[in-house]
Formats: sequence, structure tokens, C-alpha cells
Amino acid sequence: MPAHVLVLGGTTEARELAAALTARPGVRVTTSLAGRVSRPGTVDGEVRVGGFGGAEGLAAWLRAHHVDALVDATHPFAEAITRNAARAAVATGVPAVVLRRPGWPQAPGDRWHPADSLEHAARLLPGLGRRVFLSTGRLGLAAFAALTELHFVVRSVEPPEPPLPPDVDLVQARGPFTVAGETELLREHRVDVLVTKDSGGAATAAKLTAARGLDLPVVVVRRPPLPGGVDAVPDVAAALARLGLAPR
Repeated sequence: MPAHVLVLGGTTEARELAAALTARPGVRVTTSLAGRVSRPGTVDGEVRVGGFGGAEGLAAWLRAHHVDALVDATHPFAEAITRNAARAAVATGVPAVVLRRPGWPQAPGDRWHPADSLEHAARLLPGLGRRVFLSTGRLGLAAFAALTELHFVVRSVEPPEPPLPPDVDLVQARGPFTVAGETELLREHRVDVLVTKDSGGAATAAKLTAARGLDLPVVVVRRPPLPGGVDAVPDVAAALARLGLAPR
């Protein structure tokens, strides 16, 4: 049984895992947060905030703090963190688990247009609509800044980072969201195309149901692939099992 588990967090699953681990006698858990959100919510156990300084810095932290297991429970699009975690685990020999919620399944009636990146999504938009609900978070919006002929509604938890598209309405909100609320937002802003990352989970899935009900096209940005040799588990129970801790 691991005595000290480092959880790379920032997701609902990471908070749930930290709670499950701290409830077990003899297990110490430290959750690391990137610090990009000013009010991340309550997390059980110890918490550290900030980066490690790449794979080498993370490896040094694992050694210095005698970590027995590493769980990467970051956002599915936190590509650099996942890559660094995999490298640090190999360098130190610390067992590592990647906890990733499943992506959203496409349902009958969905008008999805897959994109490989935010830049690819931006290239698709002019052929799909003129009023865009951009629900991809506050980072990476520079990919859409050159689309001067389109109107954007941008929603994020924190104020987005510039550069932004020139014609934009900002909506600052935190999920979970309801289908009724999302439908009202799409109608109020006369949205005719939605852009989202395939984040998965229930907290922000209502927008997909709302878009389906309004027969709107949806540009879905695919997740980046996991590093070679890394497998993911879909939920907290599976992560606990990988750690040798049977779910309670």
C-alpha cells in the first residue's frame, strides 16, 4: 500500500480521489494544483500550488518527498503536464496512474464536426456559422482572434487571456450547467454553432444536449493522445484498484 500519493489535480475526479485516499489510515495524499484558477475549491489532504519546473523538477520533488505513487488526474487537455508526469515516473521508478474521465459519446441527432486542435476548429467555423458559442476555456483563444467576421460568446471560469476575437461577449460562469440554462443561453445570443473540447464528464455536457435540441452544428476538439506506453483508467474506483487499494 502506498504511504504517500501525489495527485496532479484540478478536476472533479482529482478531488474525489484525494477524499478517498485521505479516508484510508496510513495513506498521505498531496494534491498539486497548477494555480490557474483563483478559487479551486476544497481539497482533502495536503495541497501544493504551482508548477514543478518540467519533468526534471517533478522527478526531484518525487524523490525529495518520498512519493510512492503518482496519479495524473489533470484535465484531459493538460498535455504538457501529462507528458512531464510520464517522464518523471520513468526517471524515478515511481508507479504512475493516469485518471481520465471518458470522452463524450456522440448521440443520434448530433451534428458533430471533429477538429484536431483549436486552430483546426477555427478553420472550420466560417463554413458552419456566424455566431459562435466558444466553450473551450480561457486559454488558447488566440486561435480565433483572426476571425473578424464572426461574433463570439466566450464562457470561462476565470477572465480569458488575450488576444481575443474582436467581436466577443464574455460570460464568466462555473458549471455544472443545465440543459434548460444552456438552451436559454444559445437562444439569447442567437448562437448558430458551438465549439467545445471533448472534456467529458457531466458538469458541462448539457450544452451538447441543448445544441442537439436546437439542431446546431458542434465543432468538437479531439483530446491529445496520451504519451506512448501510458494507459488511462476511467474513474476513481479504477485508480484505487491500480494503487492496490480496493474501493470502499
